[in-house]
Amino acid sequence: MLIDWFAKLDPIWQAFLATCFTWFLTALGAAVVFVFKQVNRKVMDGMLGFAAGVMIAASFWSLLAPAIEMAEGTAVPAWLPAAVGFLLGGAFLWAIDQVLPHLHLGFPMEEAEGIPTNWQRSVLLVLAITLHNIPEGLAVGVAFGALGADLPSASLAGAVILAVGIGIQNLPEGAAVSVPLRREGLGRWKSFWYGQLSGAVEPIAGVLGAAAVILMKPILPYALAFAAGAMIYVVVEELIPESQLQKNTHVATLGVMVGFVVMMTLDVALG
Repeated sequence: MLIDWFAKLDPIWQAFLATCFTWFLTALGAAVVFVFKQVNRKVMDGMLGFAAGVMIAASFWSLLAPAIEMAEGTAVPAWLPAAVGFLLGGAFLWAIDQVLPHLHLGFPMEEAEGIPTNWQRSVLLVLAITLHNIPEGLAVGVAFGALGADLPSASLAGAVILAVGIGIQNLPEGAAVSVPLRREGLGRWKSFWYGQLSGAVEPIAGVLGAAAVILMKPILPYALAFAAGAMIYVVVEELIPESQLQKNTHVATLGVMVGFVVMMTLDVALG
């Protein structure tokens, strides 16, 4: 069976294939541009909220809770690696945010962030979603890397569920790039290409994350928390503000609640 074949692979290959799956779902979300030139803004805000809810739940159940569990019985307090890693993850994304030129969905060009540049709006939109995908790929990679570190609290089912959850929330992220580009006049194929391209960073981050924790087993609790902190930074800094930009507050909030419950259910019931 496919799952038996996958279970026998090296964790780095597992991380690569899992993040290729999440990249594929980004492309699938971007493919809506072949059907719709635009998506109702309330629907888009609800989907962005859903993505935020999935990332919040994944940050705790798939990353922070295992990090605390793995640190128990070590020379440092169990909460310390989680706290330090979490803050470092947020700081890492903040640093990239200051340097990488990007533009969040729905904002005018004069509010582009990062170092000043004359890059086109389309490129800046793609880079904003690419920024989202770095911690997502890293989280999946670290989860599979934990298997290679032979830790009892790490499980293949948990890593797979995390990849599935990240993949599900990548669907609206792909659409969040391709549909606005199509609305601004780009062709369908070019809009799709840019939309799926934003997910290409996930396999890279996934393989790096898996390799890092396998080679340096003691950093695993910090790495899990690092990925969680980076994801929460993205949620608070970007996804939630973007989802409420058009004042569709209730729709966006409902999306967060549903996304949180979906990811929590996947992780607790199946992981």
